[in-house]
Amino acid sequence: MTNQTRPLTVLCIASYEKGQEFMRECKRQGCRVLLLTSYSIRDADWPRESLDEIFYMPDNDHKWILEDVIKSVSYVARTEEIDRIVPLDDFDLETAAALREHLRVPGMGDTTTRYFRDKLAMRMQAQEAGIAVPEFEHALNYERLRNYMRRVPAPWLLKPRFEASATGIKKIREADELWPALDALADRQCFHVLERYVPGDIYHVDSIVYDSEVLFAAVNRYGHPPLDVAHGGGIFTTRTCVRGTEDETALQEINRAVLRAMRLPYGVSHTEFIKGREDGEFYFLETAARVGGANIVELVEAATGVNLWREWARIEIAGGRAGGYELPPRREDYAGLLVSLARERYPDTSNYDDPEIVWRMNKESHVGLIVMSHDPARVEHLLADYSERFYRDFHAVHPPSDRPTS
Repeated sequence: MTNQTRPLTVLCIASYEKGQEFMRECKRQGCRVLLLTSYSIRDADWPRESLDEIFYMPDNDHKWILEDVIKSVSYVARTEEIDRIVPLDDFDLETAAALREHLRVPGMGDTTTRYFRDKLAMRMQAQEAGIAVPEFEHALNYERLRNYMRRVPAPWLLKPRFEASATGIKKIREADELWPALDALADRQCFHVLERYVPGDIYHVDSIVYDSEVLFAAVNRYGHPPLDVAHGGGIFTTRTCVRGTEDETALQEINRAVLRAMRLPYGVSHTEFIKGREDGEFYFLETAARVGGANIVELVEAATGVNLWREWARIEIAGGRAGGYELPPRREDYAGLLVSLARERYPDTSNYDDPEIVWRMNKESHVGLIVMSHDPARVEHLLADYSERFYRDFHAVHPPSDRPTS
């Protein structure tokens, strides 16, 4: 605690509904917990028993006006001494950084936050650190774009710099497709980056960092790439990679290099890599200073016993002090997650009754399970079996959303 005469005050920022376990853990640790959220989700399932105050911002599709947020939080700070400001979603990182800068609260400021939000900044930073990235070009100067397309073979991906997940990504198959896509963006072109499309398997590494050191990292592999699932439908799956293999060891090392390059002092991260099908090389795709969405927290906890929301809260409370945080004991089991849109409003999964099932999704028009075993082959078998059954029993396809759902 920064002041032993009073509890630490943590301001949580959530423009989307998430982070309940983070707030509960802050309260369990004796903090005073404040929540700033969108007025449009004022009736969400917030852990009100763990919250001392809730403040609502008027919003348009969860979007806030930054100057209004700064004025509002500064007004709150007249009577609340705020010690920590924590964004619980990707879209809140810049807001939290601006508030920290304005109120001079410890934590990541604008510059470091940029590496975890801006797909162009993080690619440039990784490349400067010698980390392999797919060839990219800022969608800014037309002559540079022409030279890029002459040099780098199609297809390419046109990616928004500040979105999360697969939101807003367009696949460009030839040069003549790029210019109409840029015209449609008008003056939003400069907020995009063009990147070589690399076919291959996509991995995610979910980490705990303290005192600039990676204390914990769980390596997992998606089934179908999230981009394909988001745009074409299908079953979303991911599973724990077999520990000690050549790929798992390489990803642990590359992940450490990425987080060093991005200068994350403490917190959690979700970082994605692709293993090129043609050359077998790992390429950095993107990173985020938050927990992974799409129930990845539950997957990691099933395999290791470590809850990333809970540990993130403990890390923020410790505030980067030497010796202030200790990683809990971990298991080394294996887990697999599968999630699908469902035709029914509340799907019945009672016919899925294997003892390895440790979690069931409770979300309208969705179905999901997590399985856990000491044997990674058993996890793979259940994911394959359940994926086939999900297609038959539940699967539905909806048009891609304009915003990520996780």
